[in-house]
Amino acid sequence: MVTVQTWTGREARLLRAAMRMSIRDFAAHLGVSDRVISKWEAGGENYTPRPDSQAVLDTALARSSGEIRARFAGAQGQPTVAAPNTAEIRVNSHKLVPVFVGTEQAQHLRAGMNTGSKDSWLESSWARADHPDEGTVCTLHAFACGVVVFHLVQQQIPQSLTELALWRYRSYASDLPWAGSLMRELLHVGPGEQPDPEYVLSLYWVTSGPWSAGPEFDTALRLLSTPSVLVDRGTPGGPAALHPSVEESLLASGFDHPDLVSFGIRGVSTGYAGWSGVAYAAHAIERSLTIDELISCELTVQALWCFSRQVQQLVEDGQDPSTHEDFGWRFLRAASSRLTTARAQETAQHVLMREAIMKTSGLAERLRAAQDALRDNMG
Repeated sequence: MVTVQTWTGREARLLRAAMRMSIRDFAAHLGVSDRVISKWEAGGENYTPRPDSQAVLDTALARSSGEIRARFAGAQGQPTVAAPNTAEIRVNSHKLVPVFVGTEQAQHLRAGMNTGSKDSWLESSWARADHPDEGTVCTLHAFACGVVVFHLVQQQIPQSLTELALWRYRSYASDLPWAGSLMRELLHVGPGEQPDPEYVLSLYWVTSGPWSAGPEFDTALRLLSTPSVLVDRGTPGGPAALHPSVEESLLASGFDHPDLVSFGIRGVSTGYAGWSGVAYAAHAIERSLTIDELISCELTVQALWCFSRQVQQLVEDGQDPSTHEDFGWRFLRAASSRLTTARAQETAQHVLMREAIMKTSGLAERLRAAQDALRDNMG
């Protein structure tokens, strides 16, 4: 039986990671606030929760499944989460689907949602939504600037990376129209009255795989970030998997792509960002990034990417671009500064992650172009 003599912020974070829960979900599971969990984890080994909280954590651990307790015990003694050379590929797929709805519609949606973090400079609210697949957890994030981002979480245990890549492209074909239909339903508008989402970004949190440590493991994550090399998207019947020998050959010989950017830390994590996706594996859980940190960064980037895209679309349609007065060129200038300037409280991993995602998304250039377009329109 796994036990903890005295819980600290470190053990609390390890338990949350073993349960694979976000801070919000873990707080709800324990019956405390998000702020309490953040306070525990920020204190690390130097923070000891109160006696009543110690009891709550004891109960949560005792009631956990054997698999969760095993992950927790392993993280305490040997902090390896994404263990190479295990039999199964296990991946938590996170899809981000942005769509521009406008500030008024976003305000309408936010009225019935939960308030996001008050500390966030990019104001937003969130709510759960039902997805046709019962195994999918969907959260809608509505941003005050007029963008809604769908966050879909789906656990995958594919037989190969090729199988996962094929699922990715085929599921996009249903994810996009479903998201558009739900958005029209929530906004009470008909077809053609609301822009449909155009784009899906995938973020893969890899928890295990059959690859040997070192170059093969790195290659596997590169392939997850660039799945097009494993799939033929031009077949008449839709995307089709390439022969298994393609994947085997790439894993054996190595694979790289000029547009991929690494943001892993040796001995701590392996991470790659590309135009269409991000792949990350945490090796030392108490020192690596969390899934919440990755998702928070991507939500911000995708919301601003979509907002800038709307400004660009107006320009390309021959219209004078205009936005709500709170979200004009000064708003974009401030956003650009926040996303491209390192902060004193940021760790090296946070900086590397943000720089990799910014570079591969092309957001910095989009923000500058949108700023110029809105500023020129004022003159």
